[in-house]
Amino acid sequence: MPHDTPLIATIVAGLGLAFVFGALANRFRIPPLVGYLIAGVLVGPNTPGFVADAGLANELAEIGVILLMFGVGLHFSLKDLLSVRAIAVPGAIVQIGFATALGAGLAWMLGWSMGAGLVFGLALSVASTVVLLRALQERRMIETERGRIAVGWLIVEDLAMVLALVLLPALAGVLGGQEQADAHASGLLSLPASYGIWGVVGITLAKVAAFVIVMLVVGRRVIPWILHYVAHTGSRELFRLAVLAIALGVAFGAAKLFGVSLALGAFFAGMIMSESEPSHRAAEESLPLRDAFSVLFFVSVGMLFDPFSLISNGWPILATLAIIVIGKSLAAFAIVVAFGYPIATALIISASLAQIGEFSFILAELGVGLKLLPEQGRDLILAGAILSIVLNPLMFLAIDWMKPWLERRAARTAPPVEAKPVGPATEPGQVASVAAAAKKEDGPPPKTTLTGHAILIGYGRVGGLVGSALKGAAMPFLVIEDADKTLAKLKTDSVETVAGNAANAEVFAAANPEGASRLILAIPNAFEAGQIVLRARAANPAINVIARAHSDAEVEHLKGLGADTVIMGEREIARGIVEEVLGSKPELRRETAEPSVA
Repeated sequence: MPHDTPLIATIVAGLGLAFVFGALANRFRIPPLVGYLIAGVLVGPNTPGFVADAGLANELAEIGVILLMFGVGLHFSLKDLLSVRAIAVPGAIVQIGFATALGAGLAWMLGWSMGAGLVFGLALSVASTVVLLRALQERRMIETERGRIAVGWLIVEDLAMVLALVLLPALAGVLGGQEQADAHASGLLSLPASYGIWGVVGITLAKVAAFVIVMLVVGRRVIPWILHYVAHTGSRELFRLAVLAIALGVAFGAAKLFGVSLALGAFFAGMIMSESEPSHRAAEESLPLRDAFSVLFFVSVGMLFDPFSLISNGWPILATLAIIVIGKSLAAFAIVVAFGYPIATALIISASLAQIGEFSFILAELGVGLKLLPEQGRDLILAGAILSIVLNPLMFLAIDWMKPWLERRAARTAPPVEAKPVGPATEPGQVASVAAAAKKEDGPPPKTTLTGHAILIGYGRVGGLVGSALKGAAMPFLVIEDADKTLAKLKTDSVETVAGNAANAEVFAAANPEGASRLILAIPNAFEAGQIVLRARAANPAINVIARAHSDAEVEHLKGLGADTVIMGEREIARGIVEEVLGSKPELRRETAEPSVA
């Protein structure tokens, strides 16, 4: 008799159908996450056939959220977070207040209570961690100024929602719901209503502050020490295990001991780990699991959705969607522009936040459990989340279309004198650097005057070594890179750069591929490298293309797209060893070296 294995069945059904529908979506040039959501609807309780375990799916999805935020923390630093506080803190607070007011207004029109309107509005005000990070990662914006603002905004929203989750049970009776003592959700942070509202607020803020202090004082010493110790054992298996244990352990401990969200705990763990040398390796080790579990997040969201609610709740769903996609976007756009940032940055931030997700579901469930929010409210929140997640990629396409028109309009109405930021955009004394970044981020980058040069894509560990060699040989070259820190260092070293993703047509055109002699792809992503190879071949059929790969399949892929030379790391290591051992036998050295360059 076969064993009952709901966990295995949920993972197999979720990932299997997500792959099928994700591949179909990609085939029709639709974002794969739409396919993941459809897979969730099909295995959910609201459609016939197999029904996966929704509770298990939600817990698996939480792991994806933890690993995603951990990965973001690895690319972040405390300095980056503090540098955007002047826009992220007031921006997030004003946007939460505006969206909450719009949600409360819709609730009033539907005849709900004040408490229901508050819960409903708060649920519509907070963006999904997974969707926002996926959008930024696809556009390679995590390490840009825009990405830092969006992530900082997200952190402030997370903190505000943690506070809301604590206060709602304490305020349930006042708002017309069920008293906390009788509510199932009362154990959220084990803070009884007898503490009073200000007591609960004070204890919550104290817990969050305690967590931050522990991470900055203790975690900053302990986590890097653990990683260094494990790295010196030479065991890749132990290192991978240590990375996962730290990410999941800190997130879980933060939630249980300090009442901080799992996502926020994971973010701080990654941020602390980023200060240690093995942080890049840690990011690579967590990447496969991070991608797999983030897919399960979208599947779990799809499982909650009842497609028939689109018929029974037509206009309320449209009104809810309008608040999320239009209301929140306009508020975020106005706030960012008011702080003196360029239109391009305001558009990216507003599109990133024009959706809702995991925190919205938690608030909805808590509101229903406290008898504050009617079940119709939960259905509207779920429908709004699904539709806003599906529409989010289209929002980014829309801003690409709107940006030139808005910039032309702004240029016509702008005063002749140079405008200065309305509010402090970053740390004191850094206004000039922000203005330079704003200028860089508005419109296509200027085209280089170099000819006969090499275009180096990526300036990480491999690209940095290649760039140093080119500079030492006095060969003309420029670098296409999208990481702000790397760009700043290259500028200091007097290396010409083009800021952005080389897969973007405007960015790549700025490097003058028509007049270049070589294209060197130092990035590890073979799929993205393949797109750049195709673009280079179309611009300059005679350009010499050199790329890197990690497997024979990647070598064949890049060669098939037009790369002249593809270097595979393992073969080059073998070649170096053989040259050392058989240096006196050049014929053997040639035989071994031939396959190293495919």
